[in-house]
Amino acid sequence: MKTYQDFLEVAEKSDRDRMEFVLAAINDHKNSDLYQTAKIAREYDEHRNVTIIAVQKLLYTLSGKAIPDNYSANYKLRSAFFPIFMRQETQYLLSNGVTLKNAENKKRLGRKFDNQIQELARSALVGGVAYGFWNLDHLEVFTALEFVPLLDEENGSLRAGIRFWQVAANKPLRATLFEPDGYTQFIRRSGKEMEILEQKRGYVAVEASSEADGTEILEYQNYPGFPIIPMYGNRARQSELVGQREAIDCYDLIKSGFADTVDEASIIYWTISNAGGMDEIDMARFKESMRRIGVGLVDDDGAKAEAHTLTIPVEAREALLTRISDDLYRDFQMLDVTKIQGGQKTATEITAAYQQMDNKVDEFEYCVDDFLYQLFALIGIEDEPTFTRSKIVNQLEQTQMVLMAAEYLDDESILKHLPWLTQEEVTEILQRKSAEDLTRFAAAGPDSTGGDTNDD
Repeated sequence: MKTYQDFLEVAEKSDRDRMEFVLAAINDHKNSDLYQTAKIAREYDEHRNVTIIAVQKLLYTLSGKAIPDNYSANYKLRSAFFPIFMRQETQYLLSNGVTLKNAENKKRLGRKFDNQIQELARSALVGGVAYGFWNLDHLEVFTALEFVPLLDEENGSLRAGIRFWQVAANKPLRATLFEPDGYTQFIRRSGKEMEILEQKRGYVAVEASSEADGTEILEYQNYPGFPIIPMYGNRARQSELVGQREAIDCYDLIKSGFADTVDEASIIYWTISNAGGMDEIDMARFKESMRRIGVGLVDDDGAKAEAHTLTIPVEAREALLTRISDDLYRDFQMLDVTKIQGGQKTATEITAAYQQMDNKVDEFEYCVDDFLYQLFALIGIEDEPTFTRSKIVNQLEQTQMVLMAAEYLDDESILKHLPWLTQEEVTEILQRKSAEDLTRFAAAGPDSTGGDTNDD
């Protein structure tokens, strides 16, 4: 892989040297383990489980040669464990958005920020890492499949990078080289060498006026740091598919094989005994007769035809599929909501059911927090992000518990523990109550305590 130091060696050379570096960096990235793993993970996240899709049944000749079996049932049933788990983890932490203490800070991030941070987080879980680019007033998301990180060899920080995309093999390759002090856009059209599409410029365009003649001048400025920040899906910095793909494949293969067997079980297999005089043509006629009219004739004296069907080990396969499914929920540390549905569960039971997912999401929240604090430092926001996890709760029981302890709690603590209120709603209610208290105090006048202010 190329590093930031590798880039510095060509940074001051010719445009051709820089373009050759860009192409080499893209090629190295595409051949990296990170890219290849992220590519496979995206397939599974888009419900294209590559292992089961590639399954081809084979027949073997007497000489041992393998030939495709195009006649037997070959179902390719693809499970949705991976996209379900990725969606569940993302929504559990971020479905209620990012809450900041200062509402004005949240406005600075843009009205679509919560959706953008969800997209970024989901991409980080799938690919192991994703990148957020702060583009003037909004966040843009670069996945691991479209961004080449140029890391500092000294401390591993992201110092520069290349975003690339190509809609089809016969279409132009576009690339943008992001540096600390600006970005350059390149294009390589089919059958041609790469060229500069737009020369290097700063990240922030500012209109200024010339003191000499008053003309408007477009100037470019940059951020105090590199405006692209990585978000990792976990501390291992690897796709959530790593270590779990084999179990998903096993589930898909067993389920598909089960479907094949059920399909083939409808076929009746015949055994014919004491019919030495029948050749292959006679047997074909017998089979066709059974198919058309349900009656077959056997010419030889003493010949006997018996029908057979396959016996399917249903219980064993269903038990194995259930076991693998349970193991996947456990290993991914996700929640099978069916386990807490169908009955009134206590708050204690619900909390226990969420425990393993809470442990998993604690680590994920750390990664999201780290990204947000870096972003805030870049754009000059001082605030503390908080998250309201999206849990199934026994609202009645939880509300009763809050009310029982209400006399020992202040208004803010009571509101924070009511299960149907978000943090932003809590803040709004407290602000309204504070305003109402001030209004009542003002309406009561200076003698609001009931004391006598008459000098007489």
